[in-house]
Amino acid sequence: MHLEQVCIPFNNKILEHYDAQHETMAAFFPYGVSDEEFQRRYTYLKQQPRTAGLAEAIRAYMTPFGLTEAIEQNITALANGAVAIVGGQQAGVFTGPLYSVYKAITVLVVAKQQQQNLQAPVVPVFWIAGEDHDLEEINHTYTIAQQQVKKRGYSERVTRKTMASTTKLSQEAIVQLIETVFFDYGETAYTAQLVEQLKEAAAKSETFTDFFTHVMNGFFSAHGLLMIDAASANMRQLESAYFERLIDAAPSIAQAVTATEAQFDKAGYGTPIMAQPNNANIFYVREGERFLLTYKDGVFSNAQANVHFTSAQLKNIAKNTPEQLSNNVVTRPMMQEMVFPVLAFVGGPGELAYWATLANGFEQVGLQMPIFVPRFMFTIVDKTIEKCAEQLELDIPTVIAHGVTQQREAFIASLQTQQVTSPVLQMEQQLREQYVQLQSFLQQQHIHLDNVLAKNMKQHTQQLDYLMAKIEEQVLRQHDTTLQHYDVLAHQLRPNGSYQERVFAPHYMLNKYGEDFVDRLLRLTYSVNNTHKIIFV
Repeated sequence: MHLEQVCIPFNNKILEHYDAQHETMAAFFPYGVSDEEFQRRYTYLKQQPRTAGLAEAIRAYMTPFGLTEAIEQNITALANGAVAIVGGQQAGVFTGPLYSVYKAITVLVVAKQQQQNLQAPVVPVFWIAGEDHDLEEINHTYTIAQQQVKKRGYSERVTRKTMASTTKLSQEAIVQLIETVFFDYGETAYTAQLVEQLKEAAAKSETFTDFFTHVMNGFFSAHGLLMIDAASANMRQLESAYFERLIDAAPSIAQAVTATEAQFDKAGYGTPIMAQPNNANIFYVREGERFLLTYKDGVFSNAQANVHFTSAQLKNIAKNTPEQLSNNVVTRPMMQEMVFPVLAFVGGPGELAYWATLANGFEQVGLQMPIFVPRFMFTIVDKTIEKCAEQLELDIPTVIAHGVTQQREAFIASLQTQQVTSPVLQMEQQLREQYVQLQSFLQQQHIHLDNVLAKNMKQHTQQLDYLMAKIEEQVLRQHDTTLQHYDVLAHQLRPNGSYQERVFAPHYMLNKYGEDFVDRLLRLTYSVNNTHKIIFV
């Protein structure tokens, strides 16, 4: 396994401008990403109050999933004043797409780098968004079967908007999904052990979030990654007073974010949040189901749930039963900032877009938005992929950036214009000319069969088209190996027209390259920048 870090076009204006520290984009962020900015942020954090009981809440959450010496050391460091690099993700099956693992790797790498830079303890934290209720985003993965990218989903339907952390995991459905996915992957030397590990993790899990945490902890426990579920009971108790602050500031947060997003849109970056000035940006939770509250004339309400609260009533809920409240995309980063000493947040391109609208919202609760570090982007390339690219004389970074659709279509077009199809085209042209002559002759004889002639000609051209298709089919079959090379590159490097990391689950790679795949990735030395990390295995 070796690493090449290359510049690949982002195809994302926001990320491109952030990476270049474009003046317009930089105005939406209080910090850059240089070592000097990390030092400035660290100085600020050391002057801020700490959340009492945070380390113990993490220990309590992680204990059922297995504590290691590295985890214990980081929990102790956090209790003794360490700052944190934080990343997060929804609780997807098999951890979700590969980029979930890549986020965690980025968190670990940045924490280690900044610990050296600051000469102070920095711990890696992964914040699991177990409070999210869009289960359709987390209940599936993709495989390759019959030379096609296939979507494989958890079969049990959930009709209510329940949170991932309260939605019961069907053992039958998750085991069926595991078996289906690995059948598609194909049997390797690693399959049996991986399937057994996943089934064991599923058997220990009551919810989607449990399953996610078991699998992630299996990957990263030896490296000391701390994890916490945003919806866990211990976390909610810590957040109680912070919810009260968010409730008090809800109107001003909504107005600030709405105004900033309008500026963001005016700068040409769009409206990633679609913020509304009457959005309270807090959910009310009832029987595990979330209802987004709006704010108007001093009342927080949700018509669907038929609930109405004054500010005092909602703050009373925050104080006594904080598990009945939940954050949305706007307030989650603010809650993170209040709970953790966040040196930097690691996120993807989508998160970068909405974080850009939040700085003024942070200020409404007396907070300062942390440094934003874009997560690493990876593509895994094995010998088969390298060979296919070599045979086609294609550059792998270019394929990662743009795919092979144009090249494949051009190749097919070049085959179709060769002499093998010329006789059929000539035959059709001659036939058309003869029909014109026949029509002219018949008209001279006062025989009017124009419709019959047109119909007859159409039948002939349909047969010639069929013949042409069969010839082209045989021509393509003669070049099947070349077309398969194109298909390998398309499916492996640009599946569904997207980056590999956004489609396949980590276990797709583990099944091919070994159970220690994630450990081997962590042994490599990365530059903390927006180069694309191409891993050759």
